[in-house]
Amino acid sequence: MLLLSVKGVGMHLLKFTNWVSLFVLGFAFLYFYYAYQFSSSQIMAEGSSKSIYDFTVKDIHGNDVKLSEYGGKVLLIVNVASQCGLTQSNYKELSVLYEKYKNKGFEILAFPCNQFGGQEPGNNEEIQEVACTRFKAEFPIFDKIEVNGKNEAPLYKFLKLQKGGLFGNGIKWNFTKFLVNKEGKVVERYAPVTSPLKIEKDIQSLLESS
Repeated sequence: MLLLSVKGVGMHLLKFTNWVSLFVLGFAFLYFYYAYQFSSSQIMAEGSSKSIYDFTVKDIHGNDVKLSEYGGKVLLIVNVASQCGLTQSNYKELSVLYEKYKNKGFEILAFPCNQFGGQEPGNNEEIQEVACTRFKAEFPIFDKIEVNGKNEAPLYKFLKLQKGGLFGNGIKWNFTKFLVNKEGKVVERYAPVTSPLKIEKDIQSLLESS
């Protein structure tokens, strides 16, 4: 009788365990299903923008700037930092490109970001002082933003969806560069170590296109 009782308890325990397992599996299925649906709808929403002209950003003084104002121009969008080992060479070469092509339909849009080594710690006023006074940058400097993570700027979500990186879409470091054609489409992405002057031929090609 004791043996039968133990067997009975074991069978009930097994049935209970099976029900718990089924419940957990069902819950997990529903969770991942709705998570996938949400993720898919989010990606679709982000991907619904047809060009960078659909975005409005803040300039370094906090004013709204519609990127549609740059319609018909070739753009180089760069996340910049004031204290990076790449800062001096990039600002120097970006200024060379800007001076050479600014009157031919070319614009550089610089977005300060402090997510890489804490190398852009200053406020907007300090960033502008470094960029425009120390490095003589004449191209537009915008409000400091985040380019990765939950607080990333919508513009950068779009840029990364348009052109992923070699090891994933995330921005890897300061001075990642996105080249945008006259229609507001991202046509190329360059690594932080890519010299701005090495992009010159690509810029020329887009400027000469109809």
